[in-house]
Amino acid sequence: MDYVQLAVPFFILALLIELAYGIIIKKNTYRFNDTISSIFMGSLRSSYKFIGIGIGGSIFYLVETKLALWRMDENSIFTWIFAFIIYDFFYYWFHRISHERQIFWASHVAHHQSEDYNLSTALRQTGTGFLLTWVFYIPVFLIGVPSYVYVSVATLNLIYQFWVHTEHIPKLGWYELFFVTPSNHRVHHARNETYIDKNYGGVFILWDRMFDTFKEEDLDKPCIYGLRSPIRTFNPIWANIHIYVKMFRDVITADTLKEKLYVPFSRTGWSPSNLKIKPINTDEDNFKRFDPKSTKTIGFYGVFQLIILVSLGLALENSALGYEKNAVIIFMIGFSMFCVSRWFDNKPVIKLEIIRLILLPLTFIYLLPLSSELIYLTMGYTLFNAIILYPIYQSSMKALNV
Repeated sequence: MDYVQLAVPFFILALLIELAYGIIIKKNTYRFNDTISSIFMGSLRSSYKFIGIGIGGSIFYLVETKLALWRMDENSIFTWIFAFIIYDFFYYWFHRISHERQIFWASHVAHHQSEDYNLSTALRQTGTGFLLTWVFYIPVFLIGVPSYVYVSVATLNLIYQFWVHTEHIPKLGWYELFFVTPSNHRVHHARNETYIDKNYGGVFILWDRMFDTFKEEDLDKPCIYGLRSPIRTFNPIWANIHIYVKMFRDVITADTLKEKLYVPFSRTGWSPSNLKIKPINTDEDNFKRFDPKSTKTIGFYGVFQLIILVSLGLALENSALGYEKNAVIIFMIGFSMFCVSRWFDNKPVIKLEIIRLILLPLTFIYLLPLSSELIYLTMGYTLFNAIILYPIYQSSMKALNV
């Protein structure tokens, strides 16, 4: 059973509580632009499953039904305990290799781009994980874990990881010895030289202690969050593909066939020998977050779009529109999120917004037949976007002091 959908309301409530608590104690860890970007990416990740290639599920089914050594009893408590532990063990290796090899980092990098650290960071998930993540969990099915149990413990593992994305919970004493906590996961997200590539566990920190990848948080060295080579944009599309683009460029640029073939399997940050690599900025004392000037108007516009677009994405959960129509809706969701990110980045966006206003009604005409209520809502949403477009543009000019 997939427990994530059941947990979504609690995620939202916890996020709001953390936001309110941070404001009250005058240590707010949220920014409109970064938070909305993170939630956009989480929503895209959920939407992509409707058009993603189902190769992982097909392989799992083949292994479970044809190649498994035996089949464990899914009603046994021992099966569930074993599955929960063994899943986290393989998650550790998936997570570790995702930081060490480019082809896997290309997908996982999206989760580490935020230069803030709060519960919304946990929602910042990759949209391309379905491509290769499944490879690491084939052994779980080989040793006989039933698919129902696998899905259940996998989602429980993911839910557990949500609460450790916060700066407000201190070290937790003896609990730190065995389990992943906010303290040791802050280390994992830090870009500080001393913290890089540490603490990969999902639920149990024991794997990191066993395989020498554990690092304790040093309270005298505050964590600085984000990538060591920042992408400096809130664009959720670029956030998902920029390493793939880099790999493609490296393959084209490399002089030798050996280096071309090595690109996907190289260590993260590697480039062909004929390229000049820009030095990584490791100056922790002078690090500045990417935070273009903005206004409250643009911030609230982003919140409005967030509510509409995420709601539309959630509506796909119960839709029966088929592959092509789902793909069209997801394209419009992604394009709309891209436009919002351009406002946050202070980049030219008016022409793109006009194109979006034209495409919105055309999209829903394509999706006909729809209920009259949904048609009215669509036209109303399009009209509202058209009305507020100029005020939003004026607000963006104000932010730039134009």
